[in-house]
Amino acid sequence: MITSLEALTAENTAIVLDSTADLPDAADRFPNWRVVPLYVSFGGESLRDGVDIDATEFYERLRASSVFPTTSQPTPGDFLARYEELGGYERIFSLHLSARVSGTFESAESAAVELGDGRVRAIDTETASASIAMLAFAIQRRLERGTSDEEIDGLVERYRRERGLLFTVDTLEFLQRGGRIGKAAAFAGTLLQVKPILSIREGEVEPIKRVRGERKAFAELAAALETETENEPAYRLGVAHAAAPDRAAELESLVRERRPRAELELVVTLGAVIGAHAGPGTLALFWFRDGD
Repeated sequence: MITSLEALTAENTAIVLDSTADLPDAADRFPNWRVVPLYVSFGGESLRDGVDIDATEFYERLRASSVFPTTSQPTPGDFLARYEELGGYERIFSLHLSARVSGTFESAESAAVELGDGRVRAIDTETASASIAMLAFAIQRRLERGTSDEEIDGLVERYRRERGLLFTVDTLEFLQRGGRIGKAAAFAGTLLQVKPILSIREGEVEPIKRVRGERKAFAELAAALETETENEPAYRLGVAHAAAPDRAAELESLVRERRPRAELELVVTLGAVIGAHAGPGTLALFWFRDGD
């Protein structure tokens, strides 16, 4: 086993994400990465997020279906199978959706205990979607130069404090139905065309403000780009959308124009599980300053 004095590297350390990181090609990007899917169900049919149904198929089905989809976490057995598959790695960092909105982290923790060899460190990222993936990228950068458990611990704590995200949804209906509305319940029942601006803080959806119309909602994301980030290489940025490719392309263009020296790490489509709770039309901006 690795001691605190031994280096963690990309050769001896793996990263496991769940599918809410919205990075279905994670294992293709890095040989030491894996993804454990959550489940989305239409009626009695249960599908693995990103495996049995991709984002495009999900939004097509959502539009056509009279049944509202539900979601469920992976089982401890799902995680255990993946951890055992990674038996050649001496350490596994398992990064997951906020424990305040899902039991996914709890399942990962249970599997780590059942594995019983101390290799797995399950981490509640206190966030969602591309924000999880961006933390994984930050860990991977350190693994590629050699790091330690202590340095990763410090990174995770700083990420929880300093990472930012802002998103807008077309309607709060999906967050309400899925029971993930959190403090944004204060915005429920707003008038048509009033768009909520939301964030995730301490693992929970939190309301920021309300604006009228799609253009003003977009302007709030643009304003956050100006006030919360700087045009320097240390800044890492991400864009995510749910069946809103034109709006995402506009936001991506804005990021590249206003922050050309920053790193736009990800432009992703929200997968079935996050999409089921956020709903079509969601647009999000993510940021983190990491000088590593």
